[in-house]
Amino acid sequence: MITFGSPWYLVGLILIPLLYFWQRRSAKSQEGSIRISAAALVSDQMKRRGKRRIGLLTALQYLTLCLVLMGLSRPRLIDAMQETNVDVVDIVLVMDISSSMLATDFPPNRLEAVKKTAKDFINARSGDRMGVLVFAGESFIQCPLTIDQDVVLSLMDEIRVAEQSYDGTAIGMAIANATNRLRHSDAKSKVMILLSDGSNNAGELDPITAADLAAKFGIKIYTIGAGTNQDVSFIPGRGYIRNEIDEETLRSISQRTNGRYFRATNVSVLEEVYTTIDQLERTEIEVKEYTRYRELFGWFLIPAIIFGLGGQTIDRTLFRRRL
Repeated sequence: MITFGSPWYLVGLILIPLLYFWQRRSAKSQEGSIRISAAALVSDQMKRRGKRRIGLLTALQYLTLCLVLMGLSRPRLIDAMQETNVDVVDIVLVMDISSSMLATDFPPNRLEAVKKTAKDFINARSGDRMGVLVFAGESFIQCPLTIDQDVVLSLMDEIRVAEQSYDGTAIGMAIANATNRLRHSDAKSKVMILLSDGSNNAGELDPITAADLAAKFGIKIYTIGAGTNQDVSFIPGRGYIRNEIDEETLRSISQRTNGRYFRATNVSVLEEVYTTIDQLERTEIEVKEYTRYRELFGWFLIPAIIFGLGGQTIDRTLFRRRL
């Protein structure tokens, strides 16, 4: 964007045409004259050459005047710069992939419903570092902390229910593994979102001890109990199982780390839970705006000097005018 530091000089540009017409009228009454014996002594070619010389010198004078006025008006190019300070949040999604996640109370099943809502959450957290850890009888890092959303979403699509040899629900070990990923983070907020549909029945570390360890490193844990306490069907060949969520443990984990516990009994509630967590962990963005001016008067004054001196040089050398 271009502005002018002294815009009043631009008024002179409007007066230049008036100056030109006034000069033409006054010049006729102030012209000198010379008598010659016959008009034929001055050829038409000499007259045309004289008019061209006068026209060239006049054009250079008015062009110089226009450039001087433009330079005096101080045209400036404005560069607006913004300095943005964003407090990044490091978030690790800890997802249960035990066989019970194939339950169909969340269509098409719990795992696919959780993956979809988690992906929506990831898309809403641009700028934050995200990671994904999955667990059943053992825990595995699916995606380390990264700001590349495409990578996180791609690896999220690859999540499958654990094989039977790794089946179980090791919540404590999952929290410890995720804590190990977050404990060296220099982010202002370190968050773990733990989703499970069962109770801790595997691993060498109990969930409460693991939660206390996370709290020591300033990690906040949001826990989500997903599923209904009723018989739910699995894919053909898996039969039926009664699923009971250990809400007391999940609630205690969140309380010990200054987080919150949520219960999701269907897909719409699960979506609301992720939306709520997204709002709770929003960071303040501080924006400072600076304005930098780049002066452009030189682009007008330098050509004005060149045209002005050039006109005088042509007048006194090429046209051989004498003072």
